[in-house]
Amino acid sequence: MSFAITSISPIDGRYSRQTESLKPVFSEFGLIKNRVKVEILWLIALSNDKEIKELPKFSKQALKYLNNLFLDFSEKDAKAVKEIESKTNHDVKAVEYWLRNQLKKKKLNKVNEFIHFSLTSEDVNNLAYALMLKEGLSTIIVPSIKKISTILKANSKKFAALPMLSRTHGQTASPTTLGKEFGNINSRIERQITQLKNQEILGKINGAVGNFNAHVSAYPKKNWPAFSKSFISSLKLTYNPMTTQIEPHDFIAEIFQNVSRINTILIDLNRDIWGYISLGYFKQKIIKGEIGSSTMPHKVNPIDFENSEGNLGIANAIFEHLSRKLPVSRMQRDLTDSTVLRNVGVPFGHTLIAFASTLKGLNKLLLNENKFKEDLDNNWAVVAEAIQTILRREG
Repeated sequence: MSFAITSISPIDGRYSRQTESLKPVFSEFGLIKNRVKVEILWLIALSNDKEIKELPKFSKQALKYLNNLFLDFSEKDAKAVKEIESKTNHDVKAVEYWLRNQLKKKKLNKVNEFIHFSLTSEDVNNLAYALMLKEGLSTIIVPSIKKISTILKANSKKFAALPMLSRTHGQTASPTTLGKEFGNINSRIERQITQLKNQEILGKINGAVGNFNAHVSAYPKKNWPAFSKSFISSLKLTYNPMTTQIEPHDFIAEIFQNVSRINTILIDLNRDIWGYISLGYFKQKIIKGEIGSSTMPHKVNPIDFENSEGNLGIANAIFEHLSRKLPVSRMQRDLTDSTVLRNVGVPFGHTLIAFASTLKGLNKLLLNENKFKEDLDNNWAVVAEAIQTILRREG
């Protein structure tokens, strides 16, 4: 087993293989790495500005070294930062001190006073989390849901002409087709994917209360809002010009609510497939070595869809709390968001576990076409709607 048997969370324990891809992004390592990236790129941006004459422009060799500090950032580096934090009791300050040590190694320590220049910790943190979310969504979450969408789309075409008895309110109703039911779910998911891909990911870098106070005191003639906007745009984020000390996290709530809607649609899918398995419309492939039931050997339980539904529920509960909590901060700043933000990877972990389970379940489905025909043959009454409508036409 690759996970610690003593893990408290199943994300890092039982289901660690399904969440492996999230670890470099949403872990403490991922957060520290992105903090280092923001600090270094801010330092480089300052050095490239002609109005900040006290900080000379870096040579190509120095720039390569600085960029490699975050491009090649390792777990060993992260542990060194954490060691400093154990003394400073301040996580962002620990990154600053670690950077000072790295610059000293290359005799670049003359620029040390411009590391974290005019910044508050939240300037670094909000951009680090924004970069984490951007990477996590584009490289892991969206591609994962697209895998499910691909199967749903294929099934909608494959079974487009396969008639199926509908069940409105649990009662037999006018026929549909199996393909149309798959297509209905996929259409809903694709709409949410489009919204997620178009979601703005915001950032700010404007000081202790969002007014560039420290910046202007040092360089009063400089257009700091324009400089900050340019810097944030270089990170491929959207500049938020109006904040307090913190970026208000509204966009994070929007992301979480968007993913939560995708999860809710999948809950709907899982329950419907579960129901169709119960009705006998689908059988499930038996995987060699797997046990369907501990006591009844004839059974293959729809456990993948049940597992998915359970994890989607946990994910949505956490997404809901984060969406409600994060946009709320007392006056210009309180720290309740700091500890909560450290959990942003948790609902994505449960979401990814659920995606994998739904995907596995869909790939195990075997069509029982005879059952579709049997149910239709036994329920001729459902054509009454069509007969009634024709009779109405004829007066």
